[in-house]
Amino acid sequence: MRYIEPHGHMVSRTTDDYQAMVTAGCAAVCEPAFWAGFDRSSVHGFYDYFCQLTDYEPKRAAKFGLPHFCWLCINPKESEDVKLAADVIGIIPQFLDRPTVLGIGEIGLNKNSRNEMKVLEMHVDLAARNNQLILVHTPHLEDKLKGTRLILDVLKSDRRIDPARCIIDHVEEHTVQLVLDAGFWAGMTLYPESKCSPSRAIDIIEMYGNERIWMNSACDWGISIPLAVPRTALEMRKRGHTPEAIDRMIYQNPVRFMSQSPKFKLEA
Repeated sequence: MRYIEPHGHMVSRTTDDYQAMVTAGCAAVCEPAFWAGFDRSSVHGFYDYFCQLTDYEPKRAAKFGLPHFCWLCINPKESEDVKLAADVIGIIPQFLDRPTVLGIGEIGLNKNSRNEMKVLEMHVDLAARNNQLILVHTPHLEDKLKGTRLILDVLKSDRRIDPARCIIDHVEEHTVQLVLDAGFWAGMTLYPESKCSPSRAIDIIEMYGNERIWMNSACDWGISIPLAVPRTALEMRKRGHTPEAIDRMIYQNPVRFMSQSPKFKLEA
C-alpha cells in the first residue's frame, strides 16, 4: 500500500510515528502551520516556528526516507489579535521560496469571529498575490456549517482565487456537498473522538464519490492517530472498494492536488 499523509502536524509527534508511517507505506507528509498548544506572544515565535517547518522538520523526516512539505500561516486559534496576525503574515513572504513550502494554510475560522474573518481575508489576499495553493481549516462541531459558509463566501468573493487550488479541510456529512458543489477540494479528517471516523468517511465517499476529495489524520498534540489513513484504507478494502479506488483516494488525489505546486515532487 502507498499513501500520502496530506495533513499531519509532525512537530507534535515522535520519530516513532515517522517510522510507523513509512513502514505503512507513506510516500510523503505535508504539514500545515498550526497552534503550538499555547498562544504565541510575538512574531518572533512564529518566525522560529516557520524555520522549524521549513528547515528542521524536513531533515527529521528525511532520516526515515520521508519527504516533508509544509504550509504557512497564523492559525485561526491565534487570529483574535489582528495586529499580531498582520505582523506574522508580513514575514511569511520571506519563506515562500523555500523548497518545501506548498502554500498558505491551514487558514480559516475557529469561532467565526469578526477578527478571524479579517485575518482570513488577509491570508487569502497573501495567497492570491503570491499565486499560492490554499488549505482551509473549518470550525468544529456546531460552528462548522456556519463557518464553512462564511469561508466559501470569502473565497468566492475574490476573483483571483481558483477553487481548484483550494482545499477545504475537516468536511463532514453536512458540509461536503457545499464544498464540492462550489468547485473546491474537500478534505476529510479521521479523528477517534471528533470529525470523521473511518466508517463515516467511507460513507461520504460512497455517497459523494472520490473526485476532488482526500483523507488525512491531522495528527497533532491531542488524541489523534498518525496511521488513520492506511487504517481507513483497510476498512475500504473490507467494504469492497477496489485497490485502484483505494489508491486513488489515499495517493493519487493528494498528489493531483498538491502537484499544482511545482515544488511537490516525489521520486519515482
